[in-house]
Amino acid sequence: MEGKMKQFVAAMAALVLATPMAMAMTIQDDGAMAIEAALADASRPEAEVQQDAGRHPGAVLEFAGLEPGWQVADLTAGSGYYSRILSTAVGADGHVYAHNPSWVAESYPEPNEALAALVATRENMTHVVAPTEGFSDGIDVPLDAVFMVLFYHDTLHDGTDRAAMNQAVYDALRPGGVYIVIDHHALDGAGEEVGNTLHRMEASLAEREVMAAGFVLDGQSDVLANPDDPRDISVFDPAIRRQTDRFVYRFRKPDM
Repeated sequence: MEGKMKQFVAAMAALVLATPMAMAMTIQDDGAMAIEAALADASRPEAEVQQDAGRHPGAVLEFAGLEPGWQVADLTAGSGYYSRILSTAVGADGHVYAHNPSWVAESYPEPNEALAALVATRENMTHVVAPTEGFSDGIDVPLDAVFMVLFYHDTLHDGTDRAAMNQAVYDALRPGGVYIVIDHHALDGAGEEVGNTLHRMEASLAEREVMAAGFVLDGQSDVLANPDDPRDISVFDPAIRRQTDRFVYRFRKPDM
């Protein structure tokens, strides 16, 4: 009898330990399947599908830990490449705040109009046009993730208050929420001016500034790395366009 009781206790202990792991794996699997389905969505424009090979959105979103039901913001979404994928992946229980800075909407109306047209077809999307520092004004739910893809370098020269921007992201996220920052690598020591001339930035600058807002660097991915990029030519140079060496950072707001 005593032996059976020990076996029972051991089995229950194993179950208790295994249950959180199993739940985590299930959530991870749900996220991966949602991302895969979003990428396979037949409504995606062919021009966007063709960008996948160079942008690896599936790997990026899995790195972010994206899950169905998430509330996310896509900062400087442009015409909505990532916003569309995010909208499908988070599903009806999630929401995507697709943002373009005011100056981008004014200077480049066509992409912003395309984004507005996309949002009009999706019940789980909101179009936000505002200074990047004020993107979260009017968002009354804690966000699970904020994405800034290939735009941080522009804030080096467009007048954005970067400290206020990163603080706004921090304040908008729930505890444990993530801030995904992707941009084109510049050479170490290149300085801020390359944000305007080459459309690049030093990864260390983004890291310092984001962490100054209270974030911790939770991970980085080499999914967009390209060691053949010299890092000292414009990202629009035909020799490297859409093949630049890009850093991918996952910053996390600490759990309270």
